[in-house]
Amino acid sequence: MKNKDRLLPLFLTFLKIGAFTFGGGYAMIPLIQKEVTENRKWLSDEDILNIVAIAESTPGPIAINSATFVGYMTCGVMGSAAATLGVVLPAFIFIALISLLLQNIMDIQAVQYAFMGIRAGVLALVVKALISMYKQCPKNPVAYVIAGLAFAVTLLTDISILYVIIGCAVLGLVTSMVMKKKEAEAK
Repeated sequence: MKNKDRLLPLFLTFLKIGAFTFGGGYAMIPLIQKEVTENRKWLSDEDILNIVAIAESTPGPIAINSATFVGYMTCGVMGSAAATLGVVLPAFIFIALISLLLQNIMDIQAVQYAFMGIRAGVLALVVKALISMYKQCPKNPVAYVIAGLAFAVTLLTDISILYVIIGCAVLGLVTSMVMKKKEAEAK
């Protein structure tokens, strides 16, 4: 097993991310990026961008998929298990506890305000993830058209996001093949 000494830090890193991030996977992406690339230097920003693209394209929650892929790239199969357990455990414990208390506390005004604040904070984290991913994406007219089409389709229709992602992948592949063919013809 590669990097066996990273298993516990990997688990603890994702335990922290899972415990202190509200709002789901998209809110976790900037924290995963910061911890894994900037703080720990386990992977590069490009690796994280690729992991997010794969995690978004595979079935399941993006946070769990991202943790699994980061764990695998860092420590192999055991790393996948450690990172996945770390990111899932806090939510599991929190949901188990909150389900016992939720009915009794939802009518309290302070709890309602707290949830309102949490939603606002989550929106900020999602926007930060969007900006970070935008900076890493290719800047060309085709990429802008694909992004615009994907946004319009998800905003204006009820088409599953899975089909939108598959469509974007197909458009990207076709564009790549056409561009390579044109480059070959130009030579």
